[in-house]
Amino acid sequence: MPIEGHWFGNDRLDFRPEKYWKPGTKVTLRMDLDGIEGRPGVYGEQRKSVTFTVGRSQISVVDAKSKKMTVKRDGKTIKTIPITSGAPGHETYNGKMVISEKHPVTRMNGATVGFDGEYDIKDVPHAMRLSTSGTFIHGNYWAGRATFGSSNVSHGCVGLFDQRGGGDSSTPASWFFRKSIIGDVVIVKNSHDATIQPDNGLNGWNMSWEKWKA
Repeated sequence: MPIEGHWFGNDRLDFRPEKYWKPGTKVTLRMDLDGIEGRPGVYGEQRKSVTFTVGRSQISVVDAKSKKMTVKRDGKTIKTIPITSGAPGHETYNGKMVISEKHPVTRMNGATVGFDGEYDIKDVPHAMRLSTSGTFIHGNYWAGRATFGSSNVSHGCVGLFDQRGGGDSSTPASWFFRKSIIGDVVIVKNSHDATIQPDNGLNGWNMSWEKWKA
């Protein structure tokens, strides 16, 4: 499987194949950086190898128009979940986004993403990061259950129905959190916003292969 690297600025180098990694692919990354000059006067120190095996395929498609998310495991639909996405003026990015972090519970403060004074929720359950700028897919216990599948009310995140504390394993958010791993892809479509930039998170899949290799 051919792998190519792409530089984002002078400090970040991402690697990917043309299409999604195939389940079961064994990957070895060898870093022979010790003594290598990366820029004038700056030298690498690491020399090690990391090996891992790509897990199963899980791709979830969020439709901001229908307000539903379809979860596919190895190409087969395993669940359809009602969602809420960004409200008018705060629309969710379109595009392919990779889960980069998982938090059973986390704090979300609007002041950290340009919404000072609009919200500060200290116990957001089942949160998974999709972008560096603050897009998450997470549990939502403060909106009524009827909201999900019918209205887009968030500040840009994708919300799934949940209970406060995240202790109810029967909720859609709990189920999706358990079934997801870092590296899974969440695709958002039909949102009235631009496509997310490929360097906003681990989202290089939004760049064509030709541009990636350039």
